[in-house]
Amino acid sequence: MKLISWNVNGYRAILKKGFFDFMKKEKSDILALQETKASIDQLKEKDYTIENYFVEFNSAEKKGYSGTAIFSKQKPKSFKTGMGISEFDNEGRMIHAEYEDFHFINCYFPNGGMGPERIKYKLEFYEAFLDYIEELRKQKKPVIFCGDVNTAHNEIDLARPKENKNNTGFLRIERDWLDKIEKYRWIDTFRHLHPNEIAYSWWDYKTKARERNIGWRLDYFFIDKEHINLIKDSYMLGNIMGSDHCPVVIEAEL
Repeated sequence: MKLISWNVNGYRAILKKGFFDFMKKEKSDILALQETKASIDQLKEKDYTIENYFVEFNSAEKKGYSGTAIFSKQKPKSFKTGMGISEFDNEGRMIHAEYEDFHFINCYFPNGGMGPERIKYKLEFYEAFLDYIEELRKQKKPVIFCGDVNTAHNEIDLARPKENKNNTGFLRIERDWLDKIEKYRWIDTFRHLHPNEIAYSWWDYKTKARERNIGWRLDYFFIDKEHINLIKDSYMLGNIMGSDHCPVVIEAEL
């Protein structure tokens, strides 16, 4: 199976930038989108109807903000939107699709860029999410989660680590959570397969950073360690434009 995660920075915007051509070319089994900034009622049916795909949107209560979506060739046993915690679920940040043989979670983790209160919210969201996936793990089925984590884990994961050590997205307290989930035996699939490769998934629009490849790796696929052998490849589609993020991919035997 081919699974793709992409922060599109606006679903309605990406529709005008070749989204359906991208879908046709990549033929992913599951596509997870973050930062859709749209709800179904703001779209026409043709905007989200793709032959042979089931679709689920989870939108924020605030219009034009956050939001996630999943397009899946295989019909899941169920879709669940959110973790069951209202303070986190009202921003439309998570969709959990359960399949016969595995769990798949698409998550758009909070950005801490709006000050100390938002960093606190981000860290609390992280902890609630870890509790959620640890509970799922007890079912013994593979658990895969992906999305824009909004943190670069280590110095290799951003172009200018020294200059950003005091900026959200590379704060030690944010990176500590990624250390923690590794201790809980959640595996970063890209770094597992490519321990020394430099690759980024986000570039700042304002500074035209993509042209100079001054980027950050903020987008991830994780799987529980018990099932890491199912992952056959993990990579970036750095040549795909249309957003300030590029899609990230895993190929897996599921």
